[in-house]
Amino acid sequence: MSEVPFDFEKLNVYQRALEYVDFVYTITKKFPKQEMFSLTDQFRRAATSICLNITEGSGGTKAEFNQYLKIARRSTRECVAIREIS
Repeated sequence: MSEVPFDFEKLNVYQRALEYVDFVYTITKKFPKQEMFSLTDQFRRAATSICLNITEGSGGTKAEFNQYLKIARRSTRECVAIREIS
């Protein structure tokens, strides 16, 4: 019996968010060691939050999903600011 993916796994926005998490982890490996528990950690958590909010919101109503997408968008903005700071 093959596994059926969750609906959110088929979403392009979710797939792109996963790619972004991979990108963030790759570039933060190059950050200075003294940033490991501040900027690096915050950047990784914000990027991961994008995926997690898309996932969590997909299980609810359309209105709930839209609210979680707004939260994911806020995390995206946070990542932009962290990128500029770094």
